[in-house]
Amino acid sequence: MALRLVADFDLQKDVLPGLLAKGAVPAVAGARGGGVGILENYDSLRVLNIERNGNIIYTYKHLYTFETDFQVVSCSVNSERTLLAVSLVQATKEGRRNEHQPESKCLTLLVEIHPVNNVKVLKAVDSCIWVQFLYPHVESHPLSENHLLLISEEKYIEQFHIQVTQEDGDKVVIKKSGHLPRDRVAEDFVWAQWDMLEQRLYYIDLKNSRTILKCIQFNADENFTLMFEASLDISLKDSGFKLVNFGCDYLQDQEKFSKHLSLCVFTNKTGSLCVCYSPKFDSGEQITYSVFYFHKGHSKTFTAALGSADSHVTKGITFLNLDCYVAVYLPGHFFHLLNIQHPDLICHSLFLTGKNEMIDMLPHSPLRSLSGSLVLDWNSGKLYRALLNQSYLLQLLWNTPLDCERMAVLHCVLSCGRDSRFLEAQIIQWISENISACHSFDLIQEFIIASSYWSICPETSNVDKLLPYSSVLTWNTEIPGITLVTEEIALPLMKVHSFKGYWEKLNYNLEYVKYAKPDLHYNNSVIRKEWNNLISEEKTGTRRSTAYVRNILDNAMKVISNLEARSLEPRLTPLFQEEDNHQRLLVGLMVSELKDHLLRHLQGVEKKKIEQMVLDYISKLLDLICCILEASWRKHNLHPWVLHFDRHGSAAEFAVFHLMTRILEATNSLFLPLPPGFHTLHMVLGVHCLPLHNLLHYIDNGVLLLTETAVTRLVKDLDNTERNEKLKFSIIARLPPLIGQKISRLWDHPMSSNIISRNHVKQLLQNYKKQPRDSMTDKSSFSVEFLPLNYFIDILTDIESSNQALYAFEGHDNVDAKFVGEAALKHTTMLLGL
Repeated sequence: MALRLVADFDLQKDVLPGLLAKGAVPAVAGARGGGVGILENYDSLRVLNIERNGNIIYTYKHLYTFETDFQVVSCSVNSERTLLAVSLVQATKEGRRNEHQPESKCLTLLVEIHPVNNVKVLKAVDSCIWVQFLYPHVESHPLSENHLLLISEEKYIEQFHIQVTQEDGDKVVIKKSGHLPRDRVAEDFVWAQWDMLEQRLYYIDLKNSRTILKCIQFNADENFTLMFEASLDISLKDSGFKLVNFGCDYLQDQEKFSKHLSLCVFTNKTGSLCVCYSPKFDSGEQITYSVFYFHKGHSKTFTAALGSADSHVTKGITFLNLDCYVAVYLPGHFFHLLNIQHPDLICHSLFLTGKNEMIDMLPHSPLRSLSGSLVLDWNSGKLYRALLNQSYLLQLLWNTPLDCERMAVLHCVLSCGRDSRFLEAQIIQWISENISACHSFDLIQEFIIASSYWSICPETSNVDKLLPYSSVLTWNTEIPGITLVTEEIALPLMKVHSFKGYWEKLNYNLEYVKYAKPDLHYNNSVIRKEWNNLISEEKTGTRRSTAYVRNILDNAMKVISNLEARSLEPRLTPLFQEEDNHQRLLVGLMVSELKDHLLRHLQGVEKKKIEQMVLDYISKLLDLICCILEASWRKHNLHPWVLHFDRHGSAAEFAVFHLMTRILEATNSLFLPLPPGFHTLHMVLGVHCLPLHNLLHYIDNGVLLLTETAVTRLVKDLDNTERNEKLKFSIIARLPPLIGQKISRLWDHPMSSNIISRNHVKQLLQNYKKQPRDSMTDKSSFSVEFLPLNYFIDILTDIESSNQALYAFEGHDNVDAKFVGEAALKHTTMLLGL
C-alpha cells in the first residue's frame, strides 16, 4: 500500500498487559457491591483523548464512580496533570446515550487529581458537552492559571480560566472554585475542529445562507485571536452538528456516522490551508469529494468511479493529513494521494484503484487524522504515524504502465526526504531500464528537476515558488477512474495584520496568489542569448571584458569545488578532467542569474545563505547527471581505456552512448549545464559506435559537439589510414577557425597543410580589393609552370608585405604565400595520385 501506518501507541499492547498484571485490583476503585475484575472488563478499554504533549487518556469501565451509571463523553487533562475535566452522560442499560428521555443529563466536572479532593460541577445540562484543556506552546514552569474549552451541543464554545495554587508540597487545588471566569469564544456554529498541536479552533457558522469557515488561534499569552474568515461553497444546512478531534464520542452510531458528510481542515509547515469535503453519500456508481486549496486560490472537485452499479459502499471517505500530501481513502475502492504544495496538475497526485491491497493494508474501522501525520483508530485504540511507503512506491514505479502514475510516484518518492541517496539510486536504476518507457514526459528531465527541487526546498521557506518543481507545464491526458473540475475561489480574509510562524507563511502564499502574475519559477533559458554571445566571441577571438568572463568562470569553479566536496567516492567516469569552457560559462551564468532571481524575490534571507543555496542547487543538478552516467558505466563495466580512439565500440559502449544522447536531449531543451568533460566523452563514444556518415550527421545537427580535447586526442590516437584520414579531415573541417588552426598543426599531413592554407588565405582575402596589375609589388620567389597559381601567390605575397600583422597567427609564423603554394601542389599531387 502507498501508505504505511507505524504504530506509536497500542492500547492492547501498551496498557492492557499492565492492567492484566493487576487482575486482583477491581476495575473501579471504591465501586459499590465489590469490584469487578479487570480480566472480565478489559474489553471496555478505550481511548478518550490525546493531548498536545502526547498524553493519551484512556479508560476501562469508568474513571470515577458516581451515584448514577454515567458514561464518559469527553475528557481532558491539563499539561501538569493536576486537573481533569470530564463530561459524562447518563447511559441506558445497553451503554448508549438515551436520546429520547428528556431527564437524561450531561454532567461536566472539574476534578483535582493531586490530591483527589474537590469535584466541581461546571455544567449540568440536557445537551452534550465536550471539554479540552489548552496547552501552552512553551512549558517551562508550573502554570498559575489553566484554560479549559467547553463545547456545547447547543452550538457555543466557552473558555474557562482556572487559577490554581500549590499547597503542602505537591498538592494543587483550585482557587476561588465558586466562580470561574469565562469567555464566549464562538456561537451559532454547526461544525468545529480542534488542532491539538497548533492550538487552533476551526469552526463554521451559517450567515445569510453562506458557509463561513473561521479560525481562532489560542496564543502563548493565553489570549485568543480570530485569524481569518473564508467562504466555502458547500451547504451544511441539513448536516446537523459535528465535531472533529475533540476526543472520541462513542455515542454516535458508527454506520450512521460513515454516511454523513466528511469535512476536515489540514495545514502544514509550508503555509498551506486545505479544506477537504465529501458530501453525504447514499448510493450510486460514483462518489464526489472536493478540496479547497485556499493557499493556491482554487478548489478541485473530484468524481471517482466506484465500479459496477452493485458496488456497495459500507464506509465513508477518510481524509488523512500527510504533510505535503492529503490521502483520500475509500476502503475497497480507491486511494488518492493529493499533492498539497503543487496541486495544479493532476499528474502530480497519485490515484490508485482496486480492492486487493487496500482492504488488507489499512484498518477497516474509521480513522481520524490528528495534527501532523498522526492517525488514530478509535475502535482499536491504536495511534499511528502515517508515512508514505517508499518500498511500495518504488515497486509501483517499476510495475505501473501508466505515465500519470509514474509521474506521481516519482514525486511521492522524492518528497519522502528520508535516505535521499538510496532513493535516487533506485530511481536512476529504474530510469536506466525504462529510458524510453514514458511518452508524456521526459524521465531524465523530470528526475533532475524534481530531485534538485526537493534537495533545496525543505530548508528554506517560499523557495518552492521560485524554483521549478516539474519539467511538465501542462497535462491533458485523462487519469483512469477519476475526473476533476477546477474553480477559482475567494481567498481567506485575514483578520490580523501582524504574522509569525505558520501565519506568516500562509499570508505570503495568499499574497503570492494575488499579485504574482506570471509565476516566478526560474527558467534557465533566460541566459541562452548571453551564453551564445560568449561562445561567438570565443570563436572570433574577441572578448568584451576579461574581468566579466573571469567572474563567470570563477562562479563555475565554486560550483565544481562545492560538488567535489560533497562527493563521497571517487568518480568512475572521466568527467571534470578538462576545462570545457563552454560548459563552465553556462554553469557560471546560471549561478549569476539564479542568484539574482532569488535575491529579487526571496525576502528575509541573508545573501550568503542564498549564494550557498544556489551553489548547492546547481551542484545537485550536475551531480544527478553524473550519478545517472556512473550507474550506467558501472552496470556495463566500462574502463578508462574507452577514451582512446584507436578501438571499436562494444554493445556496452553503445548503451552508454545512447544514454548520454538522451541526457543531452533532456538538458538541451531546458538549457541546463552538463558536467565539464561530458561532450568529450560523448564524442569519443560516438566515434567508437557510429559509422562515419552517421557520426558527421550527429555533429552537423549539434548532437555531438567537437571539443578541443576530443579532437586533439583523435588526431593523436588515430594513424593515417585512408579511413582515419577521411575521419580527421571531416572533423577538422568542421572546427571553428581558431581551434582548427591549432589542431591542424598537430597533424603532419597534406590534408592538414591544406586546411592551414585555406584558413590563411581566407584571412588574407577577407578585406582584399583588386588593384591594377602594374601596381603589384615584386614577384614572389615561388614559381611553377602553372600561371594561375603563380598569379594567386603573387597576390598573397603583396598582401602579406603590405601588412605583416595579418598573417602573424599564433603558432603559425611559418605560414606564408610560399607555404600555401607548396601545400596546394602537394594536395593536387595527392588527389591525382602522382
